Amino acid sequence: MLRVAIADDSYLIREGLAQVLALSPELRVIGQYADLPSLLAAVDADPPDVVVTDMRMPPSQSDEGVQVASRLREKHPNVGVVVLSQHESQELAARLLTRGAGGRAFLLKDRIHDLDQLVATIKAVARGECRLDARLIDELLERRSRRPRSPLENLTPRQRDILADVAAGKSNLAIATERNVTQRAVEKHVSEIFGRLGLATDETSSRRVQATLLYLAQRKA
Repeated sequence: MLRVAIADDSYLIREGLAQVLALSPELRVIGQYADLPSLLAAVDADPPDVVVTDMRMPPSQSDEGVQVASRLREKHPNVGVVVLSQHESQELAARLLTRGAGGRAFLLKDRIHDLDQLVATIKAVARGECRLDARLIDELLERRSRRPRSPLENLTPRQRDILADVAAGKSNLAIATERNVTQRAVEKHVSEIFGRLGLATDETSSRRVQATLLYLAQRKA
């Protein structure tokens, strides 16, 4: 049974989420929190398997969901994070994934009534996988459809395999270990992937996020 913590400044949403998740025998809600400080203090004291958190809540009502994901990546890397938002935002989704896509998810709040999808997302991030709301993928696909050719078609089969590893949130060292090659070889592949995807001018972390979004959009197609 996965232990889940819920954070949202709306009492109704917290209670609604808790009641929905209580319908699944695979999950147990261990706490509900109304702001970022109380959530982080609770996670430090007794880390859950997954945190389901609002994107905006006190104290700043801006990007607390991103802050949660960043803090837990450092202090509790095995805790998955599902961020809920009222608005579609590729920018916030990209920031959420900047420090690693593994164990992270971004869903729109109007999807949380779907128990099967929500439970599947929680279980996926607990396994270290990445999930993005279909609307974000659809937006990427719409942009891609206006282009004559997908940039992923420029990749070799080997590069596509490594891009799949990047999209799964794996580090260059982890990829090298699993594929029995040197880390330097992986770094060269990843650098060339960024170049072939037209992502050669940004910071490495940002390029990994953008490459992940392109890969997920291609899979959706």
